[in-house]
Amino acid sequence: MAHLLIAEARFYGHLNDMLLAGARAAIEAAGHTHETVTVPGSLELPGTFALASETDRFDAFVGLGVVIRGETWHFEIVAGESARGLMALTMDGVAVGNGILTVENEAQAIARADPAQGDKGGDAAKAALALLALKKRFASA
Repeated sequence: MAHLLIAEARFYGHLNDMLLAGARAAIEAAGHTHETVTVPGSLELPGTFALASETDRFDAFVGLGVVIRGETWHFEIVAGESARGLMALTMDGVAVGNGILTVENEAQAIARADPAQGDKGGDAAKAALALLALKKRFASA
């Protein structure tokens, strides 16, 4: 049984509730456990996982958040740099599922976050578990 850390950038609470429900359901359905922490925004997700990965408490990580395009470059910075940070951790051998939605509007976010529709929170949890399974497989080979 694996223990996962779900970190949520809770900028849009109603959207995060859906992402979180999907992630928790996927982890529990696979027979694993989880803890959840809240961070200020998506840019803080990679740093949270970097800190947590230095402990032996967690086997894998799931990052959840929603970035909706606005009128400034902030969208591009947050979307690109948070994804880059999560990918860097993955390249270092940390099992991370990226559940940060980058969308044009709230309707797109709902369609992707809702467990009955896109279930991207569940998909992110499943991705983290898949990477963890590969890590264990490669370690035992």
